Amino acid sequence: MSTFDIKVDATAVDVRVTEDEVQMTLADGRQVSAPLEWFPRLRNASPDQRANWRLIGRGIGVHWPQIDEDISVKSLLAA
Repeated sequence: MSTFDIKVDATAVDVRVTEDEVQMTLADGRQVSAPLEWFPRLRNASPDQRANWRLIGRGIGVHWPQIDEDISVKSLLAA
């Protein structure tokens, strides 16, 4: 397999929020993360609020409805 055969799909399929960071698993298998400090609303949210997320735009981002927070995959990849 050459590098030209690799399919890049930068859409989120799963999200996890730890005590220190936001972690996203992408459709192509990559995992990206960012410090929780970058997202004050998410940092200050309860564990239940952090666990209540949904994918938006077919995985181009994640939305936490209880705290009105949105994070795009593109923003994490650019950081």
